[in-house]
Amino acid sequence: MSIWTDWEFDPGVAAPLAVSALLYAAGSKKHVGITRSQRACFWAGWLSLVAALVSPLHPLGEQLFSAHMVQHEILMLISAPLLVVSRPLIAFLWAMPFEWRRKLGRWRKTALVRGSWLWFTAPLTAWWIHAIAIWAWHAPPLMEAALKSDLVHSAQHLSFYLSAMLFWWALFYAHGRRAYGSGVLYIFTTAAHTGILGALLTFAPHLWYPSYAHTTQAWGLTPLEDQQIGGLIMWVPASVVYLIAGLYLFAAWMKESDLVLERADRAK
Repeated sequence: MSIWTDWEFDPGVAAPLAVSALLYAAGSKKHVGITRSQRACFWAGWLSLVAALVSPLHPLGEQLFSAHMVQHEILMLISAPLLVVSRPLIAFLWAMPFEWRRKLGRWRKTALVRGSWLWFTAPLTAWWIHAIAIWAWHAPPLMEAALKSDLVHSAQHLSFYLSAMLFWWALFYAHGRRAYGSGVLYIFTTAAHTGILGALLTFAPHLWYPSYAHTTQAWGLTPLEDQQIGGLIMWVPASVVYLIAGLYLFAAWMKESDLVLERADRAK
């Protein structure tokens, strides 16, 4: 069978994707405050998750490190920010019965939940969590473990995705537009350290991950060439995404600063 028709319908992946789509479709019909752009971002992000986790890209990632890197970058740089911007929890809540929404609202207001959420969404905390996830999973022992175990592989993808969601949420929503200035710093430092990791992979004189030593030849690549392409994917396209996000945050920060000055002038 051609790998291009080898779609993966792992219940542990397909079921959450299906449930999230159904919940969003139901909730977005009930809540009139969800904008068209938010709907578009949700479905684009959802489809990117399907591409990363269900499409033939997933089995291809077991043969090519470069394809594996594409999969990771989709999760962290396309799916996560699009879904964060879409704010899907609002639609999910509206899809639930009123009594469930009320109980969840009470639970969310408890001191433990509020305190934990504030700590995890502090930009510096989210930055560290995401950075550790990226560097730790690209260490050869952990990457090799992920390639040899479906359970570890799932944990790798989940940690990339959830840490990226936390990172983007902390930058865009945790502390409002006034925190966008510091967000620019976190964006560019993330671009810097992921770029360093990408460069290390690109210019490494030896293969980091032995599992790819005998799987790349069918695709016309040596294992080292495949690793170099994977490093470039982490280095160059990812840096472009971070640059765009950083410029957006900087522009929003400048706009907010201007509004603050205008309010101050009017108050005089």
